[in-house]
Amino acid sequence: MPSPFAEVLASLRASFEALDAAWYVFGAQAALVHGAARMTADVDVTVFLGDRTVEALTTVVEAHGFELRGADADFVRDTRVLPLIHLATGVNADVVLGGPGIEELFCSRAEPADLGGTTVPVAAAEDVVAMKILSGRPKDRDDIVAIIAAQGPALNHHRIRETLELLEKALDRSDLVAELERARTEATR
Repeated sequence: MPSPFAEVLASLRASFEALDAAWYVFGAQAALVHGAARMTADVDVTVFLGDRTVEALTTVVEAHGFELRGADADFVRDTRVLPLIHLATGVNADVVLGGPGIEELFCSRAEPADLGGTTVPVAAAEDVVAMKILSGRPKDRDDIVAIIAAQGPALNHHRIRETLELLEKALDRSDLVAELERARTEATR
């Protein structure tokens, strides 16, 4: 019997395949794939709709067992997040509407991974580290250190640094690369 998360991912995969839409898993589920050990209660994915509408996406995900979770059209437009609940499992799924730029880059580098018997595209370890550094939350800091430690020399630190430098420039920040270096130091203690 598949886990609730595998059921949710299978339903999301079927939804996005029906739309022929590119997508990837990020967040805690991706961190788990790459070596972080953390409990999570939801699934985070990014999907690229192209010329399809949010209404078309909503119709398809509803046909695959999801329901909107307390959001209206204004919320979705303003946040670019479609919050869902999978009715069969009760698991929440946040579907981020991907746009051009860094999210497309993350999607192009996503790697297939088996999550409980369901193969799905998962953000690359380097991109998960970059995303979590950008978020700046304490629980993400723990994931960053765990991923760096678990991946060891297989992790492409140059790629993470390049991504963070792009983000620093785009967001007029100067703290992201320094945070990577602090996490690397902590992970190798």
